[in-house]
Amino acid sequence: MFTRIAAPLMIAALAAPAVADVNVYSYRQPDLIAPLTEAFTKDTGINVNVVFLNKGMVERLKAEGDLSPADLIFTVDISRLLEAVNAGLTQSVSSPVLEENIPPAFRDPEGHWFGVTARARIVYASKERVKDEEVTTYEALAEPQWKGRICTRSGSHSYTLGLLGAMIVRHGEAEAEEWMKGIKANLARKPEGSDRSQVKAIWAGECDISLGNNYYMVAMLKDDEQKEWAESVRIMFPHFENGGTHMNISGVSMTKSAPNRDEALQMMEWLSSDHAQKIYAEIVGEYPVEPGVPPSDLVKSFGAFEPDTTPLTEIGAARPAALKIVERIGFDD
Repeated sequence: MFTRIAAPLMIAALAAPAVADVNVYSYRQPDLIAPLTEAFTKDTGINVNVVFLNKGMVERLKAEGDLSPADLIFTVDISRLLEAVNAGLTQSVSSPVLEENIPPAFRDPEGHWFGVTARARIVYASKERVKDEEVTTYEALAEPQWKGRICTRSGSHSYTLGLLGAMIVRHGEAEAEEWMKGIKANLARKPEGSDRSQVKAIWAGECDISLGNNYYMVAMLKDDEQKEWAESVRIMFPHFENGGTHMNISGVSMTKSAPNRDEALQMMEWLSSDHAQKIYAEIVGEYPVEPGVPPSDLVKSFGAFEPDTTPLTEIGAARPAALKIVERIGFDD
């Protein structure tokens, strides 16, 4: 799917990039990044060509090789960024601007990836059927009190694997597997659908809690149909035992072949700016990574929490082990 942001898109634009263009391969939905790319073009005069991909970004970049028109990749979850890095498809970027705006916890020491927003993996809880103090730790979600009360999306989804990866880093594979078995035993239904559809299931009385990303609440409150689902739940911030709330990122990397390197670097730096971070905060509902930019008032109203400090690179590296656990226990069966 080709999506043109800020000007009419011609497929030829990716085959032979024009001056002052940036070509982006994105796993992020077009409607989420359109406000950013449009603002970037307005601020800089640089056009942005976006190819939205549902899957297969690494395979596509490998097939295109040095002739790839892509300058940047946008994606969610540290594991997906590391997949591209480990495949040798990115290049190191050195930028004082990026180093000043993005804390070390949210960027690669070697400059191959940079987080541009953070998201918390939270619990959506029924206002009617879940008490304020009932949700505590992620570990406790595997306890019998939650039997038949949990909804979640597929175990093989990157969001689920990210949380399980963090559990592996903190507790080891054996304990993480037992935890995942406990979650499976507590499911109210077979894993299916998106984070939003889990909230719909809570609203419909199919389950009491679900795991989700915080920003979906913002999106649901803006949707006439989904607003009723959102208003049936409240956000709760579980934490790891002796740790904080699980965090992940949406991020950007420069491709190894980037034909428009200067413009691509300009866009990366712009994404870390106060202006871009405020757009992310207000429109998308994610947490800015730039320390000087606060979350939106709506996101602040969800409550305060202590972010977990488990290194993102370790979480991403645990993804293969996490996937094996999901497959071994038949989590989605």
